[in-house]
Amino acid sequence: MNKNILIILLIFIVSSCNKTTEIIKDNKVKKVSFDLVDFVNPLMGTDSKYSLSNGNTYPAIATPWGMNFWTPMTSKMGDGWTYKYNENKIRGIKQTHQPSPWINDYAAFSFMAVTGELKYKEDERQSWFSHKAETVKPYHYKVYLADYDVVAEVAPTERAAHFQFTFPKADSSYIMLDAFFKGSMVKIIPEERKIIGYCRNNSGGVPDNFHNYFVAEFDKDFEITHTWADDWKLQENSTNSEGKHVGAIVGFKTTKGEMVHIKVASSFISPEQAQLNLNREIGDDSFKTTKQKAKSAWETELQKIEIEDTNTDNLKTFYSCLYRVLLFPRKFYEHDANNKVVHYSPYNGQVENGYMFTDNGFWDTFRAVYPFFNMMYPELNSQIMEGLANTYKESGWLPEWASPGHRDCMIGSNSAPIIADAYLKGNMKDKDVNVLFEAILKNAQVEAGRPASSVGREGLNYYIDLGYVPYNVGVNENVARTLEYAYADFTIAQMAEKLGKKDIANTFLKQSQNYKNVFDASTNWMRGKNEDGSFQSPFNPLKWGDAFTEGNSLHYTWSVFHDIQGLIDLMGGKTNFINQLDTVFNMPPDFDDSYYGVTIHEIREMQIVNMGNYAHGNQPIQHMIYLYNYAGVPYKTQEKIHDVLSKLYSATPDGYCGDEDNGQTSAWYVFSALGFYPVTPATDQYIIGSPLFDKATLHLENGNTFVIKTDNRSENHFYIHSTTFNGKPYTHNYLSYDMIQNGGTFNFNMQNTPSQEWGSEEADLPYSLSKDFNENKN
Repeated sequence: MNKNILIILLIFIVSSCNKTTEIIKDNKVKKVSFDLVDFVNPLMGTDSKYSLSNGNTYPAIATPWGMNFWTPMTSKMGDGWTYKYNENKIRGIKQTHQPSPWINDYAAFSFMAVTGELKYKEDERQSWFSHKAETVKPYHYKVYLADYDVVAEVAPTERAAHFQFTFPKADSSYIMLDAFFKGSMVKIIPEERKIIGYCRNNSGGVPDNFHNYFVAEFDKDFEITHTWADDWKLQENSTNSEGKHVGAIVGFKTTKGEMVHIKVASSFISPEQAQLNLNREIGDDSFKTTKQKAKSAWETELQKIEIEDTNTDNLKTFYSCLYRVLLFPRKFYEHDANNKVVHYSPYNGQVENGYMFTDNGFWDTFRAVYPFFNMMYPELNSQIMEGLANTYKESGWLPEWASPGHRDCMIGSNSAPIIADAYLKGNMKDKDVNVLFEAILKNAQVEAGRPASSVGREGLNYYIDLGYVPYNVGVNENVARTLEYAYADFTIAQMAEKLGKKDIANTFLKQSQNYKNVFDASTNWMRGKNEDGSFQSPFNPLKWGDAFTEGNSLHYTWSVFHDIQGLIDLMGGKTNFINQLDTVFNMPPDFDDSYYGVTIHEIREMQIVNMGNYAHGNQPIQHMIYLYNYAGVPYKTQEKIHDVLSKLYSATPDGYCGDEDNGQTSAWYVFSALGFYPVTPATDQYIIGSPLFDKATLHLENGNTFVIKTDNRSENHFYIHSTTFNGKPYTHNYLSYDMIQNGGTFNFNMQNTPSQEWGSEEADLPYSLSKDFNENKN
């Protein structure tokens, strides 16, 4: 088919969704011909449960990186799986700050409408609903509450939201605010048509004075005011309640089709700040205006990567994944009366100046989310870096899993690669550089006094003394820790080198070789090592957990991000290395779950996708496919990338192959669909895979554009025949950061058979520390 016809078809397909929209760019309104945001399906990944994750997501009705999200609740208060696609009843629409069901929620409260007999207890008030009568967009949620003949809708802002309830003709219509458990207060102010109060629910990581203050303004007089006290005790004709779990109920008569609106905002600082957030972000806006502003906020961001292709399913998956990448970390700062950036500190409980971000697990997101921000959002990432500097100033430590403060979850020292990568790419303010370098050194050199075992480095003194964390000293997941610490050391060395701190750079560069200490040459796998230097025995590379984190040796052996050539050398050369990679994909999905005593969901998700022991549903192995490039057989990367892109992702409720996790599994798709991936943050390279689309245009923050064009791409033509950059032949199997940031056109010419030549020469292979050392020595 003629290429021009393909593009015409694309324009027809996407413009048929919506004719025009307006986005705000550089303070100017710009009309565009179609709405990328309407390709997004926020229900992607919501068909999940404790035993099997297809994403473990909920529909986040929010603006990008918003302080507050909103979501419907099908599950009970406190259930981390707050919205399950296969459930049939809704209990309310809640403000949520949950980054993951495993971390759970904090500062949540909800609204629900009922008619007829008053039902306010969550099990009694829940209403049947159908996905057939549900509209789910990032900027708008709408659902028919069948038991009450009410249509409930919400549109978000960063710190506020606009509700619209459409009622039937009824003598008794009610809206209730459930302020949730673990401490709450409500006060109804009838003369102001207002409910104010606070909620304090959390799952840890908060100071003693933690509150989420809310204000809700109605556009209809209250004829009835009730509250409830602890144990769901109804307090009729009351306007105040405070306790462990309280709520407010307002009632009125309604006519058929009557709309009642609520404008609601919250603040972690004060009730007055909550009111200020409401006035500033919604003010006199109508529901329609709030919805359009939220839509425009998404369109502005999604337009930064414009895809041209005729496969609308792939477009939906791409933009649904991009939506997930742009949700976390959330903004945990507010603007005071003088429009100054301030934040309530979830670390010291004080109101402090400057930026703060939260709800992120760096064990997941250092891999691709933050490299994506460095590529597409350098200014945002510099603000995130300021937030990390503030965290260090306010708590004495860098976060590794914050929600909203330090949480004891996962392992590693992965704040270091995030900070080093931002610094090396110039995305850090000068005032934060020394503070953050001091912080990553403390994380890497001090074990005592940490606020949680996940902060800093568990087993650090062993790591420094022995060059590894031993298997038999009571520090679990010890090989995984050793490997992640060694990579973090490499990133610290890179930052120190650029800062001119040669001695520090040399120390950490040497420590970055510690991965070699847990490599067992007799098996060619990473293996637990005892304090006396002997390898742990018996050894089963299929055993999940134990020496590893949510994986086994087949998954973690490849976590030598900075020195793949060194790993190749340990394995006895490229042929052995390639065979080891192939083994993971070609073997049955066998596993040993004895460490856990049950088959955890990550194991099950590996088992069922028919890719051998490759476990894409969890983060430790997601870079592994790209490692064939380092051994000079990039065509093997291309065929595996094609399999994952086409089989393991879709814009459907079961559209992920495991936990989505703060945008990381989505960021893998976004990068890989574009045709490259950041295997080693803190270097300037992206490893080339197999692009999915005919054309992608990256509108960079510096004003340049980087265009990726693909010729002859089809379902069967996913192997690279040749590439050019700005019209000149290009043979490296990686791209550089500067190539992208300076703009240009990168062209892929695809074919249906593997190329043994493209990107296979030694000069065309990516960076490795050992390779770099040998080249410099020569």
